[in-house]
Amino acid sequence: MGDYSKALEFYEKSLKIKEKALPPNHPGLATSYSNIGGVYNNMGDYSKALEFFEKDLEITKKALPPNHPDLATSYNNIASVYDDMCDYSK
Repeated sequence: MGDYSKALEFYEKSLKIKEKALPPNHPGLATSYSNIGGVYNNMGDYSKALEFFEKDLEITKKALPPNHPDLATSYNNIASVYDDMCDYSK
């Protein structure tokens, strides 16, 4: 089992640096949001996971073309949370 609190600590430090250094719709921010969402998903905190995965998706949709593979990954991450929640309608 992973050390989720340590993972979150370091991902959040990374995010703070990126928020200061990068424009608000930079794909690097999307990656950080996705990483944090993944930790929350692994912890079973699905509402927090969705919050961060949706931030990732919002940036990815603005920053990249609609056929970019990273966009598919963003949608997949959100679907994975709903799957873990057994909410198959989403």
